[in-house]
Amino acid sequence: MANNPVRSITILGGGAAGWMTAALLIRQLPPAGFSVTVVESEEIGIIGVGEASVPILRQFNAMLDIDDHEFLRLTQGSYKLGIEFRDWGRPGNVHFHGFGDYGKAIEGVLPYQYWLRLREQGDAEPIDDYSYPYAVARRNKFTPAEPGASNYLHAFHFDATLYARALRGIAEGLGVTRIEGKMVEAVLDGETGDIRTLRLSDGQQVPGDLFIDCTGFAAALIGKALGTRYIDWSHWLPADRALAVPCAPVGQPTPFTRATARKAGWQWRIPLQHRTGNGLVYSSSFMSDDDAREELLANIEGPPQAEPRSFRFRSGRHEQFWNRNCVAIGFAAGFLEPLESTGIQLIQTAIGWLIEYFPKAGIDPAFRDEYNRITGLEMERIRDFIIAHYCVSRRDEPLWAMCREMDLPDTLKYKLKIWENCGRLPLFDAESHQLPSWVAILIGNGFIPKNYDVLADRVPLDRLRQGMAGLRAQIARAAAALPDHGAYLDRNCRAGV
Repeated sequence: MANNPVRSITILGGGAAGWMTAALLIRQLPPAGFSVTVVESEEIGIIGVGEASVPILRQFNAMLDIDDHEFLRLTQGSYKLGIEFRDWGRPGNVHFHGFGDYGKAIEGVLPYQYWLRLREQGDAEPIDDYSYPYAVARRNKFTPAEPGASNYLHAFHFDATLYARALRGIAEGLGVTRIEGKMVEAVLDGETGDIRTLRLSDGQQVPGDLFIDCTGFAAALIGKALGTRYIDWSHWLPADRALAVPCAPVGQPTPFTRATARKAGWQWRIPLQHRTGNGLVYSSSFMSDDDAREELLANIEGPPQAEPRSFRFRSGRHEQFWNRNCVAIGFAAGFLEPLESTGIQLIQTAIGWLIEYFPKAGIDPAFRDEYNRITGLEMERIRDFIIAHYCVSRRDEPLWAMCREMDLPDTLKYKLKIWENCGRLPLFDAESHQLPSWVAILIGNGFIPKNYDVLADRVPLDRLRQGMAGLRAQIARAAAALPDHGAYLDRNCRAGV
């Protein structure tokens, strides 16, 4: 195969995964010599329940010349500075995972270490008071954040269906061919086992050198056609159901996502301009579908605009994301619950690695192996981060007790052991979430380390209290001076304007 150049790329499935892949490939690959075709069926539809992103989506949009304001107008979206967690750790608890840190090191020591020292002395100020994105978000303020020029970053809430539609227009304008049709068979080469063509229900045959599976949970190519083994992570992430329902917006959209812990899972709230997206992720072992529906509808802010849609899933990943001449991207590759809004991120980074290891001269096993290694590590690191939200909880319902008592992945077990004993946290290859994110979740859930950095004791206690109080006041003043999020949207990003 290494002697067979890849010239034609066939993507099965549209939606955000398919059209993000098509648009970026056609933009980034050399302008001559490559063709990109998307096969999708209007019959199948896509999972378009609303999305929240992390900041790197801005980079993806920039590569397609989509600026923030245009993006939010196209997708009826709003800005996101982080996630507010309610009732995690214990009922009544509120903490924030913001797209920023807790300030720069002071005399070589990070501020959260000083916070740990003050807490030991009985000071009660929450760690969130040192988070600039939280100070902005809780006041419903917003101004654009620029890397290197701001002490926070921003991401988005957006309608995934509208985003896919916009990306389709961009991709087709750049030369991507779309074929309407439903695949009934992936025809394999009798000698190599590679995919040769996709046979559609109307009899049409669609060939390709490289196939990309964007069929979501169906995994029609990577799973069904090629038989790639699925690695089940449900023993660590037992949630296996989700219900999603939009409701009418109440007031201006807030610049943060909300995730509220429930007795058998958690509920999301994603504020868009035209609606609020809501959903309940839960474990069917601890809650019935009827009870889940009742709980979801009882805890939304406005009138529902549709019947709740139900989704079944199994957390995990395929053993290979790239098998033979097929690459799985999006939910076809694997699934992690959307607790930290990493679904779009995993699509984006998978496309980036595919371009980096693109098989121009043919599929080299070395390229394929490295692609599988790095994308697998990224997903495992995110898996550990999500598990950490559950396993440190002090809630007493059966689901939460089970998560607290289960045997953890070795990588997460090691991280938490180091954190618990010395207040530091080791980071491994392909980490998506850096130290401030772990600090936000672990301290936010009440998992306080036994010790803090010994260097934090060099500062006299009175001077430390005064300096930290000044830092909190400075953050509060700066946030209060920013414009309102709703006013910023009205002025710059209002859909239909």
